Amino acid sequence: MPLRPARCYKELKKPPYTRKEYISGVPQPKITKFVMGNVNGSFNVVVRIISREDAQIRHNALEAARIISHKYLSKYVGDDNYLLVVRSYPHHVLRENKMMAFAGADRLQDGMRLAFGKPIGTAARVYDGSIVAEIRTTDKFLEHAKEAARRMLSKLGIRAEVVVESRS
Repeated sequence: MPLRPARCYKELKKPPYTRKEYISGVPQPKITKFVMGNVNGSFNVVVRIISREDAQIRHNALEAARIISHKYLSKYVGDDNYLLVVRSYPHHVLRENKMMAFAGADRLQDGMRLAFGKPIGTAARVYDGSIVAEIRTTDKFLEHAKEAARRMLSKLGIRAEVVVESRS
């Protein structure tokens, strides 16, 4: 079955479902690296992506955002001149009551009977004002960091803003 659109899982309408020791068959999150770039560098500019709504971000959206910003930064800035940190982790387990929509499917499904759903993935729960990701760099590469954050924001699918903080 294909993946449903992100809008199906964006709202925080159910309590968190996070206890993986009691849930069988939870797929691993696609995002595995949360820190990229130069970990030991000294940077004076921080570009943060801050959520402006309460929402869920699926693990594949976090991975897509990480990949696109990392590619842009490594191409235009260089791996030694930035630090990219994804600050939200996909703890929440997403469930889906799979319904088949083809001929003869009525013999294979139960409708709303026992409709709790099977685990299909994970999502990070973010709230208004929480930091989703941050990019640390120097003044020289500030415009590239803002562009990487904008590209990252386009993959997340939530209302958020890019905030620049300078530490002199």
